[in-house]
Amino acid sequence: MGCSLAAITEVSFNFQGLWGALISNVGFVLRNIYSKKSLQSFKEVNGLNLYGVISILSLLYLFPVAVFVEGSQWVAGYHKAIETIGTPSTFYLWLITSGVFYHLYNQSSYQALDEISPLTFSVGNTMKRVVVIVSTILVFRNPVMPLNALGSAIAVFGTFLYSQATSKKISKKNEDEK
Repeated sequence: MGCSLAAITEVSFNFQGLWGALISNVGFVLRNIYSKKSLQSFKEVNGLNLYGVISILSLLYLFPVAVFVEGSQWVAGYHKAIETIGTPSTFYLWLITSGVFYHLYNQSSYQALDEISPLTFSVGNTMKRVVVIVSTILVFRNPVMPLNALGSAIAVFGTFLYSQATSKKISKKNEDEK
């Protein structure tokens, strides 16, 4: 809820995008829960191997969907991207760079998921979005509306409450083990 409020006054905001982001977030949470269960069930599979398998299966499953839904727009989109960026070499440099960083982000995410709970991972992911919003405010000097500030505060406060509840739960568990 906090992230939604933090983004609602953006210039390019639309409800279709908001719903897409919310559905995507639920999908990522479900993926994290399934991945964590898989990591616990199959001890010989680590986070990196699981990420590799999921990436290959996703390619096989989603490539035909992408061709069906957007395939007719690829050539025009490619030419528009080249026109916008300038030269094909610059386009390919940015494409490869973004692909490498996205891969490294996901690889480190699965390594982290191997060590923490899916809920902790999802809360951290939500906090990451707040950090991105605050960073854009600082770097690009975006104006902050009261609703944006309230949303960011809710997200940060929710994360703080979660961390407090988790630390108390861990402390209680350690005391019970003694």
